[in-house]
Amino acid sequence: MIDLHLHTTASDGSCTPSELVQRARDARIDTLAVADHDTVAAVAEATALATAAGLSCVPSVEITAVHDAKDVHVLGYFVDITSPVLLEFLEDGRRDRLRRASAMCDRLSQLGAPIDMEDLIRRSGGPNSGKSIARPTVAKALVEAGHVATIQEAFDRFLAEGKPAYCPRAGASPLDVVALITRAGGIASLAHPGPLAKDALIESLAAGGLAAIECFHSDHDETTTNRYLAMARDLGLGVTGGSDFHGPASRRAESFGRVGLPFEHYQDLLARAGLQTADGRAKTTARRRTAQSV
Repeated sequence: MIDLHLHTTASDGSCTPSELVQRARDARIDTLAVADHDTVAAVAEATALATAAGLSCVPSVEITAVHDAKDVHVLGYFVDITSPVLLEFLEDGRRDRLRRASAMCDRLSQLGAPIDMEDLIRRSGGPNSGKSIARPTVAKALVEAGHVATIQEAFDRFLAEGKPAYCPRAGASPLDVVALITRAGGIASLAHPGPLAKDALIESLAAGGLAAIECFHSDHDETTTNRYLAMARDLGLGVTGGSDFHGPASRRAESFGRVGLPFEHYQDLLARAGLQTADGRAKTTARRRTAQSV
């Protein structure tokens, strides 16, 4: 099985790279992608562990762009995780996440639900760890502080868009993120377009270098999957897919080991990335992509 959308404790997942690789192996996932939010901090470790376990790990990242004040997530596959352009951009993104988390903490205090911002930073490994602080991290802190019973309640009462502690993100446009991923030697895929509900954006992104759409996803039913498969075909785009697993207690946990990318689409993705052998079979190890200069 192929799952190209997984998260670790480097962002808002609950599994360490070691735990995730073991769970992937147990679930018979043989090709995985650690696509943490705005960080590649776990990719090297996950890749080494996956290789030792006889699995393949695609170097990946999920970058948050902003369009019309709404988050748009763009997946980058086969990226060079040492690219200075990519690393500098991700560092800027983590700084904005820190700013946003601090602003949410201030609002939560005003709402009578205080949490310790300094503790959030310490638990993420400190400001120089390469890990990012996301809203689920704040939600978990609200649960631990006893202000809410569940992470879902934290979002429903405080953190979801339109709720009293929500703070909008400042970020690059989706087109800028697609261009960045390309400069870092990768190919860009629009993440979970169903819940995003911005289909009109896809054509312009395709014209700007988007390589694929995430058609297979835990939040997509069969009708939604088929709609995006047809859109990918019409626009000449590739197809990606994965469970978007954040951990065993997350709302998509039941999709882990069940939702993934069919092999023929993965082959096409490899071809688009220039990672197939002359006879069309996938190489077992990906060559390092060299980041282009800005």
